[in-house]
Amino acid sequence: MGKNRLEAFSDGVIAILITIMVLELKVPHGDDLATLAPLYPVFLSYVLSFVYLGIYWNNHHHMLHVSHQVTGAILWANLHLLFWLSLIPFATGWMGENHFAPAPAALYGLVLLMAAVAYWILQRLIIAAQGRDSILQKAVGRDWKGKVSPLLYAIAIPLAFWSQWLSIALYVLVAVMWLVPDRRIEKALKAQES
Repeated sequence: MGKNRLEAFSDGVIAILITIMVLELKVPHGDDLATLAPLYPVFLSYVLSFVYLGIYWNNHHHMLHVSHQVTGAILWANLHLLFWLSLIPFATGWMGENHFAPAPAALYGLVLLMAAVAYWILQRLIIAAQGRDSILQKAVGRDWKGKVSPLLYAIAIPLAFWSQWLSIALYVLVAVMWLVPDRRIEKALKAQES
């Protein structure tokens, strides 16, 4: 099977998720900057989630770029990933509306953890379909970011009930780790072309 429909569908879902999140930013009544103050936690949670969805979109794009075929298992794994990503607007809204309270912060981390697991499963299935000598396997290598991220989420989830700000700091740390452009796939493509 070709991958074009999978890419288009995934891109559309992620675009819709970002749209849903921005619609949660309600326009305040009033015309001075002080009326924006209550939106501060909602806006910060939106920014963090926008960054996360952008990271997933970017990495998903690169991963599918080096994929040559799509199997039924890959389709289901992709839907599994999209399921967890589709919960980000809900978790974002709950966390922002409740000023990063412990339970919403923990749920946010759980959604991020499950999305990371779903992404890993999708990645493994693509590698299995492409073979051990695939560009993706060469690019992923030891994948330290892919291993550290779920560990940090797993720490942050219970930590939210002790200090939600440390928990949020871990979520930000993971996002910053992935914000640094990951050029592994591009390097592997260039190496194969040489």
